[in-house]
Amino acid sequence: MLKPISQESSAHRFHVLAVILSLLLVLSVPTFLVACGSQPTTPTPQTPSAVAVELQIFAANSLEKALPEVQAIYTQQNSNVTFADTQFKGSGDLVSQLQGGASADILITASASTMDNADSNGSIDASTRVNMFNNDLIIVKPKGSSTKIDSLAAVNAPEFSRVAIGDPDAVPAGSYANQSLSTVGLYSDSSGKGGEYLEGFGDKVVVQSSVGNVAKTVSTGDCQLGFVYTSDLYRYDGIESAFTVPADTHKAIVYPGAVVKTSKQATEAAKFLDFCLNDPEALKVWSEYGFEVAK
Repeated sequence: MLKPISQESSAHRFHVLAVILSLLLVLSVPTFLVACGSQPTTPTPQTPSAVAVELQIFAANSLEKALPEVQAIYTQQNSNVTFADTQFKGSGDLVSQLQGGASADILITASASTMDNADSNGSIDASTRVNMFNNDLIIVKPKGSSTKIDSLAAVNAPEFSRVAIGDPDAVPAGSYANQSLSTVGLYSDSSGKGGEYLEGFGDKVVVQSSVGNVAKTVSTGDCQLGFVYTSDLYRYDGIESAFTVPADTHKAIVYPGAVVKTSKQATEAAKFLDFCLNDPEALKVWSEYGFEVAK
């Protein structure tokens, strides 16, 4: 026969149950508060890093000193952009390379005619073409030389036996020189190409593959005179100006730039060309190296 539960035992059990329920309630309150008070966390959107871009530039030899400085300024302002090993060569050679399938993003030549050729053979995007710089043609002599020239025709004076001129088919400065010489009867074709030098004077002419080589042969004294750009005075040691060739004896010396038609970085390439012509720091560099930004 079961024994009846005592009143004291029942009270004890009730007390224990109450304590347990109280503990459970205390433990559940923080969890409830946290659950009610917390809000879903929305991830903070992050600005994606600019895509890395490498630009390949084909540029006329005479830009060899100034252009790298401008590229460095651009990279400082656009950390995602770098430049591959810029190719500095005669403008005609650069156009031939592009026509042959060479890869580049920007072409800058030292004459309108060479850029015309690049346009004709489909190498550039003509809509991006822009005249960038002007330059002057000068006759240089070895630094410290007592040589004096007071006219263009004087280059054929008896005391001068070697005169350096760039190959007109590859070096625009050579073509400009021949145009000028044609005005004084020393070259037979006013276009600056395809003609012949006056008999006797032709024996003095030393044709060079680049305007840089013209400057170097004069600086060493191998040639007494040479036709280069004003900007070359800032590029090469050992030469100085002997005579500024009159601007009306040759076509205007203009450096056009354009985006190469096959460029995979056409947008950034166009931005760089615009930067070259408008950024105050870039403009200062061009001026320091004797280049006048085209209007």
